[in-house]
Amino acid sequence: MSAPAVPDASAGRAAPAAPPGPAVHDAEAAGRRVDEVLTRLAERSDPAAGEAAEELVRSLMEFYGAGLARILELLPPGGPADALLGDGLVAGLLVLHDLHPEDVTARIARALATVRDHELTPDGYDEANGTLRLRAAPRTGCGCSGGTDAARRAAEDALACFAPEVTTVLVRQDDDPREPVLLQIGTRG
Repeated sequence: MSAPAVPDASAGRAAPAAPPGPAVHDAEAAGRRVDEVLTRLAERSDPAAGEAAEELVRSLMEFYGAGLARILELLPPGGPADALLGDGLVAGLLVLHDLHPEDVTARIARALATVRDHELTPDGYDEANGTLRLRAAPRTGCGCSGGTDAARRAAEDALACFAPEVTTVLVRQDDDPREPVLLQIGTRG
């Protein structure tokens, strides 16, 4: 069976539809997929179709956001909310709709708790520029810097759904020397 045809106004004939994308498992991937589809629609010669698609996305976001808000209202205090907040997909949806009840610091801690292969400790978060500083446990093994890069990537992956406000992750090994202290040498007048 062939793929359904999508009208291609620029060529005056039907073009095969793009194959469906990979299954969407997180809010970031869903956002990228929606942007790709809206961009393809905007590139076509019918601006009304692109505007209608954007309106449809906005309407669906409002509808699902209202439903998620209602679910949170109906959950009993101390009930299953913690399990829901700890799920990356659910947390991503709640953050996307600005419904997550935890602040960014709590969500960062929740995300880092999911990183199993690296022991990471927050060492400061700058809300102004989205930079999160982390300390990693002392290295074992060869002493190469690959552990720091792997820890940073693992942290970035975990933070993508739980705390998308974090745009930069800096990791320092606990056994790395601290930056040297700058000594000011001068003469007194």
